[in-house]
Amino acid sequence: MKKLFTLIAGLLLTVATQAQTANFETAKDAVKNMGVGWNLGNTLDAANWDGKDGWNWTSIEDHEKYWGQPITKPELLKMFKEAGFGAIRVPVTWFQEMDQNGTVNTAFMKRVHEVVDYVIDNGMYCILNVHHDTGDHDLRWLTADESKYNSVKSKYEYLWRQIANEFKNYDQHLLFEAYNEMLDSKNTWNEPSSEDGYNAINKYAKSFVNAVRKTGGNNANRNLVINTYSASNSANAMRKLEKPEDSDHIIFQIHNYPDWQSESNARNVIDNLISTIKTNLMKRAPVIVGEYATLATWPVQRDWYNVDRKIALYAMDYFIKQTKTAGIGTFYWMGLSDGASRSVPVFNQADLAETLIKAYYGTTDGYKFPSAGTTEIIYNVKYNEEWSEAFIFGDWNRTPVKLSDYKGVRIEMEDDSYAGKVQVKVYGDKKDASNYKEQYTPLASGSNITEVTFDASQLGTTFWGITLQTLTGAQTAKVKKVTLIKADGTEVALSVTAAWGCTVTQETVSSIPAIQNNKPDYNDGAIYNLQGQRISKPTKGIVIQNGKKFVIK
Repeated sequence: MKKLFTLIAGLLLTVATQAQTANFETAKDAVKNMGVGWNLGNTLDAANWDGKDGWNWTSIEDHEKYWGQPITKPELLKMFKEAGFGAIRVPVTWFQEMDQNGTVNTAFMKRVHEVVDYVIDNGMYCILNVHHDTGDHDLRWLTADESKYNSVKSKYEYLWRQIANEFKNYDQHLLFEAYNEMLDSKNTWNEPSSEDGYNAINKYAKSFVNAVRKTGGNNANRNLVINTYSASNSANAMRKLEKPEDSDHIIFQIHNYPDWQSESNARNVIDNLISTIKTNLMKRAPVIVGEYATLATWPVQRDWYNVDRKIALYAMDYFIKQTKTAGIGTFYWMGLSDGASRSVPVFNQADLAETLIKAYYGTTDGYKFPSAGTTEIIYNVKYNEEWSEAFIFGDWNRTPVKLSDYKGVRIEMEDDSYAGKVQVKVYGDKKDASNYKEQYTPLASGSNITEVTFDASQLGTTFWGITLQTLTGAQTAKVKKVTLIKADGTEVALSVTAAWGCTVTQETVSSIPAIQNNKPDYNDGAIYNLQGQRISKPTKGIVIQNGKKFVIK
């Protein structure tokens, strides 16, 4: 009788699984249902470009923190869910965690699995990809070159079989993305130096789809994402991208980092982008803009959020409204919550997050946007070297900001003991390749609050960064609050991040309580329903016992 029950249950489960895969939503519906998306950037995709014979990290945690981001916690993804975001793209760089045969380190795959679960468990869509295995660095092994494709085809397909098998039973909320920004052998951006680049991209896309589909299960109908050459948004790159299979489960992806210049220019750029997408991609499959931001990458690097926030927020509002109307999905690149803010978690660009959500839903009612300005945070800056610095504004991209738009900055320390130990350093106009105008202000004596007024005679017409610099070498400084004061008297809360020679951690009272792992151990012999509830006398339906599903009629 037991064998008969197991056989019947197995057959019924097979039927149920087939019905489930047959009912996977189409790619078009998935793009619509994702809502507003975000990229969990610079974490699992971190890469060590200097590692020739091995990597500088000794653990998976070191890998995840290598580009300055904290370890990802489930509370961060819950914060994005509560803020109205419906999808998270999880970039992953794999080559540093693969042996010479292409087998992925078991511990790393487990960590990737955990992070994917953080997203899925919050009811959001997740896109999992192969990220900096492509690009313009020396160690990339995926190149848009037909001869290179032929040499790595087996390794590439093997990698995707491993990923696909790891997640084959996940439902339609998990999507796979073939590769990120793949360039040809000459590292040519936007469009390849020859047709060979386009041919190679299409071969990689076909290999990816075939490898995933052959693993079966839910992967037979899983929605899959492929990118244009270098994720370019040029019309030619879009036209040259072939659809790798004739199904309703393929999504095309492009990226977009334009230089807005003005509100009217932003409208024109966005309108032209959407028109180009409709003409060259959307007639064949739905489209997502997998990366976009207020950051411009060409023809200059400029972050409009810091340069002119009014233009930045206007552009983001218009972009989301127009892409939603067109049926195009969007995933903001990495900002919004960055660096130490992710540990709290809070938004360090809360106004931008609100702009995206309001543009999509028409309201922010019911959504939460915790920020450094509304959450009690103490930043612990541990200085390890003489003259080392922590950023309180800007970064090493050196994006210039008009000095006339700001009055100064206010720093509140935990107590008044830092006079003569820490100073505020403001980086002004660039003189030449290595010399900048700078303004130095020691922290106040007898008070835990120091207010710095920007001095144009010392800085010039622009500034690009503000740091807290140690005057006594190794020490720990505790910062309670940092505020940038604008010319009109309004204030902007800032966060503290490591610049060089130091580390930054936080003490905080978070609005997102810690999430405990309360998932049942399905291998304990007990019987559970699909909600994870233990049941003593199952009657009918699908149940879980010892990690396997059974159907009781």
